[in-house]
Amino acid sequence: MFKRILIANRGEIAVRIIRACKELGIETVAVFSTADKDAMHVKLADLKVCIGPPPAAKSYLNIESILSAAILKKCDAIHPGYGFLAENPEFEKICNQNNIKFIGPPADVISLSGNKSKAIEVMNQNKIPIIPGSNGNIKNIKDALIIAKKIGYPVILKASFGGGGKGMRICNNPKELESLYQISKSESLSSFGADHVYIEKYIIRPRHVEVQIVADNYGNIFCVGQRECSIQRRHQKLIEEAPPINVSFKTLRLIKEFAIRAAESIGYKNLGTIEFLVDKNENFYFIEINSRIQVEHPVTEITTGLDLIKFQILIAAGEKLTNLSNEIKPFGSAIEFRINAEDPDDNFKPSPGKISECIFPGGPGIRVDTHIYKDYIVPPYYDSLLAKLIIWGCSRIEAINRAKRALDEFKIEGIKTTIPFYKKLIKNQNFIQGNLHTHFIEEEFGV
Repeated sequence: MFKRILIANRGEIAVRIIRACKELGIETVAVFSTADKDAMHVKLADLKVCIGPPPAAKSYLNIESILSAAILKKCDAIHPGYGFLAENPEFEKICNQNNIKFIGPPADVISLSGNKSKAIEVMNQNKIPIIPGSNGNIKNIKDALIIAKKIGYPVILKASFGGGGKGMRICNNPKELESLYQISKSESLSSFGADHVYIEKYIIRPRHVEVQIVADNYGNIFCVGQRECSIQRRHQKLIEEAPPINVSFKTLRLIKEFAIRAAESIGYKNLGTIEFLVDKNENFYFIEINSRIQVEHPVTEITTGLDLIKFQILIAAGEKLTNLSNEIKPFGSAIEFRINAEDPDDNFKPSPGKISECIFPGGPGIRVDTHIYKDYIVPPYYDSLLAKLIIWGCSRIEAINRAKRALDEFKIEGIKTTIPFYKKLIKNQNFIQGNLHTHFIEEEFGV
């Protein structure tokens, strides 16, 4: 087992990892930018190292500084969390070259998972359902127009690397495709360093269902849960649930089986998520692999009793999975709300600043993963996520009712947050009835 782990991240996920390490008896090292000198993860870790100024490129994305900190503090492993360097195959290689274990998949798996067009090619070769499209990068607009005509409009352009909606453009006709093609490529280049894009048939009002995979280094691969992630705004998830709702048991079982096949086809190791779109007829299609812990992992934990961060660490340390099976059944229903420092009344504009008051909800079935506290100053340099409010109930209705109470109890003052928006959403009848799809927010709230 590892003796000391460096957490190459910040915010709530850094706090979450530190807590898992403490329960395993592992010392932790927090790295931080000068903007995060008073952050909670810095206060909770056993040791700390400042790695640079506020901009992420000079701190949390600075491989040389992070590696130097790990060597200085004699760490035998690094946990990257999510975001920043979590899906950087070069970082994994450099860690290995310095005899420091990267807690995550090997570089070749990260590289393939991150190249969405290549991953789709591999899935197609292994007879895993994929959305009709280019099955690889598009060379030019002429090829794009030919493919779009073949599969039929609407189509969607996507960046081959990265995510978060960057480089995505929906095209309803050839004219829109011609005008948006170069914009998609340019945005992909500026966001991910490569202008590679591919094209797919656009599925209207789909569900977004994902499968949590746990895989050791000995060929054992298990599905430990499925999640509903359809509540999104501009391709960014806002609310996640476990298990998925209003999708038949037969379809969910098939999705699970194909997800395991997908992981096997690329020799997956450690934790990962296989994501699918499900149309109104319950046809489903592979869309991508995320080779890291997901923001929404707590809804799987709270409905299964498993600690996914501990699994990441144990697998990286060489543990063999002997106590898992693919018949894990979730107990109850869980909903996660991403509480962001954003103003819902001003187009979700970021709202950094000082938190003057902070009261967390509690009681049965309530979990809050966060790094904030009273008088904490939310910096403007990073992701706006402040906390994750995770609700559990014996049924989805009980979870929703608890969520209403918890959102009323949750107080963050001094800055704007998404809490008021969720108070409205939780009362929406289509949400309550589970009539969800990826354009739910746009259609129900016009944002």
